[in-house]
Amino acid sequence: MKKLIILFIGILSMPILNAQDISDALRYSTGDVQGTARFRAMSGAFGALGGDVSAVSINPAGSAIFNNSHASLSLSSINYDTQTNYFGTLNSSSDSSFNLNQAGTVFVFNNTISKSPWGKFVLGLSYEQTQNFENNFFASGKNTQSIDNYFMNYAQGLRLDEISAFEDESITDAYGDIGAVFGYANQQAFLGYESYILEPDVDEDDNTSYTSNIAAGDFNQEYSYAANGYNGKFSVNLAMQYDENIYLGLNLNSHFVNYERSTYLFESNSNIGSLVNEVGFENNLLTLGSGFSFQLGGIAKLNEFVRVGFTYDSPIWYTIREETTQYISTVRDDAGSAITTTLNPKVVNIFPNYKLQTPEKITGSVALVLGKQGLISFDYSRKDYGKTKFKPGTDSYFSSQNAIMRNTLKAANSYKIGGELRHKQLSFRGGYKLEESPYEDTSYYGNLTGFSLGLGYSFGGTSLDFAYENSERDLNYQLYNTGLTDTVKLNTDNSLFTLTLSTIL
Repeated sequence: MKKLIILFIGILSMPILNAQDISDALRYSTGDVQGTARFRAMSGAFGALGGDVSAVSINPAGSAIFNNSHASLSLSSINYDTQTNYFGTLNSSSDSSFNLNQAGTVFVFNNTISKSPWGKFVLGLSYEQTQNFENNFFASGKNTQSIDNYFMNYAQGLRLDEISAFEDESITDAYGDIGAVFGYANQQAFLGYESYILEPDVDEDDNTSYTSNIAAGDFNQEYSYAANGYNGKFSVNLAMQYDENIYLGLNLNSHFVNYERSTYLFESNSNIGSLVNEVGFENNLLTLGSGFSFQLGGIAKLNEFVRVGFTYDSPIWYTIREETTQYISTVRDDAGSAITTTLNPKVVNIFPNYKLQTPEKITGSVALVLGKQGLISFDYSRKDYGKTKFKPGTDSYFSSQNAIMRNTLKAANSYKIGGELRHKQLSFRGGYKLEESPYEDTSYYGNLTGFSLGLGYSFGGTSLDFAYENSERDLNYQLYNTGLTDTVKLNTDNSLFTLTLSTIL
């Protein structure tokens, strides 16, 4: 009868489960169009240019620059190099991935009414990858803080009978029931208690204070991080040319998120008085989401050489679902014998769907077009990450996270400049970009800088383009959101190779 009551209460309590924080919000609020090789070779500075399928994702008016229907397909290879520094110990990791990052087409319809100021209408369809989450790193070092602080922070103030298994109850049933009835915090305390890391002051159901079975001292820690997945969007583009010099456009975007992450911490100690000498703690996350946004843009030819552009990107309104699994193992000293305790609940925690609204963005662009000889283009964008919001805002947990983001994040500017020189069928390209940190504390999360180079060859109606882009950023990665909040210093150096085939239809 007690189990039936707990199950019923658990179903009613599911909406209170929350695990989202600022790192989740920022992960899905950042990113940029990866695009065609020509687009990447000029660091994405295409807001006033158009005439490229990926440029349409920056400024929807760009498709109206095309004189003929057009299609392109892009393949990319990304290499990731990450250096870590954890309490003075250096490690490095490398990884790579290969994917289809862009495909799109635009159909141009010329207006046959000669007296109409509307010159042509364009319909575009495209897929663009906006962010690749592939990343792996390993960190190790000697710390004076233990993972026990993580479990202690969650356990203090909770009743013992709300973080422990019933007599003869399996770990799987207890972990699942506690999560359903009491939530995420109690589950973490449960793992700490049942793995012998935590010791209640009094072995009574109403006990609410705990001590650690891990003695103070030095701790050898190893931390492994592995992530994969991507953000992407499908877009429908509508654009038109007005008179000879005005181009207007609209994009309707359908976004999707697929993100997986696995982390594992191994900690060992030989501290005097420590009952638990080894801990292995694994956490896995799966995130799936979908969203919608729109873009409005315009391009104006001021004269034969100068073009200007402006784009408004609406917020992305996401609906996101998350699943987590956990595992913990400890080794403790029991009268001189090493006893291993393993808790592998094999329970998938499915959290209620939540809403995320990313910030809007504005982009201003200017380009100098030198006929068939080449061009230079510059884009400036501004995005206020402090306006990122979890919804509904009336939820007390989401409200607190929104307040943290307003105080921690800021408006960030990005600057992109690119150029192209043409010689007969050959095109030589290059670019540079600077994206400011979304954090007020830039030492925690640094600016992103990058450069790019590219080469293109036109066969007439078909062209083949290649680009190389390199970007670098320094940041501090926080291990856990409470208790063991120490950070790993990361230097990320990513290299992107893109090959694009484009053709006139």
